[in-house]
Amino acid sequence: MIKIIPAIDIIDGQCVRLTQGNYTQKKIYSSKPLEVAQSFEDAGLEQLHLVDLDGAKAKYIVNYDVLESIAQGTNLRIDFGGGVKSIKDLEIAFNSGANQVTAGSIAVANAPLVYEWIATYGSSKIILGADVKGLQIAVNGWKEVSEIELFPFLENYLERGIESCICTDIAKDGLLQGASIALYKSILNEFPNLKLMASGGVSSIDEIKKLDEIGCHGVVIGKAFYEGKIKLKEVEKFIVSC
Repeated sequence: MIKIIPAIDIIDGQCVRLTQGNYTQKKIYSSKPLEVAQSFEDAGLEQLHLVDLDGAKAKYIVNYDVLESIAQGTNLRIDFGGGVKSIKDLEIAFNSGANQVTAGSIAVANAPLVYEWIATYGSSKIILGADVKGLQIAVNGWKEVSEIELFPFLENYLERGIESCICTDIAKDGLLQGASIALYKSILNEFPNLKLMASGGVSSIDEIKKLDEIGCHGVVIGKAFYEGKIKLKEVEKFIVSC
């Protein structure tokens, strides 16, 4: 059964959400990210997708203190992304309590370094971040769209040992207009053994059910929780498998 993974995005130490990755379209939901994380844990969820948006823009980890506080204040399994561009950043993330690190832009900009991370830390510790616009990979906080195509990108990293991938459709993110079911279905048809986590636009329990039916390993939910489109109680049936 699909895993429910709540998302917390951080700017200036606050819990925020952007629309389509646009930093000028920021909405602050809480100045206390730890309390938000604890509310997810209290609901029975066991994983958290934590993104340092300041880090994504700065190209180095900024909000490691937020990561540390959530790691110390909850038992959530945290996958952390945003600003992880070097071995130093990777070590900061793990030392601050991350269980896994998502390699996004760096997986495009410096693939050999990410190959080294996979070899050193193991494929279970590194998640591939594939942020897409159309079928092209976007980088640097989604401000740039590369010429790299999604399917060859995934195939390359699967050959290097990657097991898990968070794929975010930028066109959907933050709009609450529905997840890219067709996109995820096409990915899983091509790569059936990939542990694929859908992200972007999820707005209802019915979409979660559809993502489960097509074989997604997990679904990252952010704005839908914060805006009350999906209630934590509604996902209880999925929690047993998280």
